[in-house]
Amino acid sequence: MLLLGLDICSGSLWIWPFGELSGMEYNILHAIRIPKAVTAVLAGAALSVSGLIMQTLFRNPLAGPYTLGVSSGASLGVALLTMLGVYSIQLSAVSIPIAACIGATLVLLLVMGVSKKVTSNVSLLIVGMMFGSIAGALVSLLQNFANPDALKLFIVWTLGSLSSVSWSDMQLLIPILLLGTLIVLLALKPLNGLLLGEDYARGLGIHVGRTRLFIVLATGLLAGGVTAFCGPIAFIGVAVPHIARGVFKTSNHRVTIPASALIGACLLLVCDLLCSLAIYPLPISTVSALFGAPIIIWIILKNKK
Repeated sequence: MLLLGLDICSGSLWIWPFGELSGMEYNILHAIRIPKAVTAVLAGAALSVSGLIMQTLFRNPLAGPYTLGVSSGASLGVALLTMLGVYSIQLSAVSIPIAACIGATLVLLLVMGVSKKVTSNVSLLIVGMMFGSIAGALVSLLQNFANPDALKLFIVWTLGSLSSVSWSDMQLLIPILLLGTLIVLLALKPLNGLLLGEDYARGLGIHVGRTRLFIVLATGLLAGGVTAFCGPIAFIGVAVPHIARGVFKTSNHRVTIPASALIGACLLLVCDLLCSLAIYPLPISTVSALFGAPIIIWIILKNKK
């Protein structure tokens, strides 16, 4: 709550929300700072939880919410809109998130289709990375022939931004994240079973294929929803699960899921606070990586034994 309050108050103009506000101060708080702070909480929690379940699925400490190409699919959707459609349609505030949602959903459907055909999580990981590579290659091809103005619009989106989410956007974003969170909570027992490997999970009566499908779907909803409205946000989804496990000394998902959500929300609030206090505007993704990477290095060195 303290970080949330500081994030709302801070900026180029310090505003104390409990005093008497002028019309301009009220508009700044209601239209910009409060939605931005709420978005930081939602995005930080969603990316952290999706990163945690992906690391559990693949048993890979470097797995994250964008491992299966969700971010690349969203980027391709935005690239197609801004670099090919910018001349034929009038871009609105919701057109870019919609394009990102469509791109992320298409990649997610492809991955879910493949997940029914392959039995190995390693194979699924490779396929997801290949889908991401294909989407990234198409984006690079579009950038080669793009108009400079369209290219600038796309690059601004890729830097990530929390301030682009309005109250009306949250009417779509929050239900998406709630649905993803519900799927994760329903898969708590299978997730704990996967910690010891697929064979052990099958021995406990866990349907590994169905669990994998649920994890992929939840990741698509959580990471895809955040990426569509905020752009790609680096570091949070990969690093926060390690922080949660290191702080609470357990891998039990009944502990690490709420812990990751809380730590991720707090960390992204701190990053947004630093962006607000900076002399020049900074992309949230850059700050999250620069601020959080030393934390992971410190944890690794502290627990090297």
